Amino acid sequence: MSDNVVPIKRAIGADEPSLSPILSLTATAMNSVNQIILQRMQSEIPLIPALAGHLIAGGGKRMRPMLTLAGAELLGYEGTRHHKLAAAVEFIHTATLLHDDVVDGSEMRRGKEAANIVFGNPATVLVGDFLFSRAFELMVEDGSLKVLKILSSASATIAQGEVDQLTAQRKIETSEDRYLGIIGAKTAALFAAASRIAAVVAEKDEAAERALDDYGRNLGVAFQLIDDAIDYDSDAAEMGKDRGDDFREGKMTLPVILAYARGTPEERQFWEEAIAGFRDTDEDLAHAVELIGRHDCISATRERARHFAQKACDALAMFPDSKARRAMVEAAQFAVSRAY
Repeated sequence: MSDNVVPIKRAIGADEPSLSPILSLTATAMNSVNQIILQRMQSEIPLIPALAGHLIAGGGKRMRPMLTLAGAELLGYEGTRHHKLAAAVEFIHTATLLHDDVVDGSEMRRGKEAANIVFGNPATVLVGDFLFSRAFELMVEDGSLKVLKILSSASATIAQGEVDQLTAQRKIETSEDRYLGIIGAKTAALFAAASRIAAVVAEKDEAAERALDDYGRNLGVAFQLIDDAIDYDSDAAEMGKDRGDDFREGKMTLPVILAYARGTPEERQFWEEAIAGFRDTDEDLAHAVELIGRHDCISATRERARHFAQKACDALAMFPDSKARRAMVEAAQFAVSRAY
């Protein structure tokens, strides 16, 4: 950790952190990115833009491409190469969401019916493949082998993380270390790559690359920790997905890992049955939420997320103070304070 630490704590009475600073910082560039996304999701096969647009137009924070754009601003890059690369990052992310919803049998995504429910599993998988292909076309057009290596490596890591999560599903013995490894791969790898490529495009040194990689990676872990806490702490309207999805799918996320570790023998028996798939009613979910609350597991998960968010902020300490750095720090603060 750098001696020059960027503090994540906010002054008493300060406004709640938001994405407004980073949204404002990247607004003009994001318009260009959105135009590229719209152009490249088109196809002579009408189902492809219809299905891709169902998810892409459905909202989302656009955090990953924003990190590419914000990183470029942080480094004073004045070109436009990062626009196509930010679009590639969003296509990779969208493709993984489409595939995830098929694997998980999800019914909601971003507040509306998931694409697999509307269009069916086969079409959803194939359009996800199409978006992956578009992402790699954009990378090749950029012409940087280093960028291609970073993003292709991240794509492989994401897939490995998803497979690891699948093999850990319904296994009550899953450890916190393994869980952190899973989210480090399936979520944080793309955050890290999206941030790092800004330094490559701006032709900065390896230290700048590593700093942005560390920022994105730690932010990604914090972001996923909060997502996993929210699954037991918010309703579907706030989340944009069904509450308790992780519970019914038998996913060993940190709130469950902590509740199981801290539970009585009777409580541990409940978790063993629930994760195995034998306790999945609304009443069982309500009991799970009660147990997680009883042992303060949401607060503990959020505290761990704040730790990683602080590490993300610390990684920016090598860069001089600027509007971009402040916006990126606030994005990390927002990631761990949000309820959706």
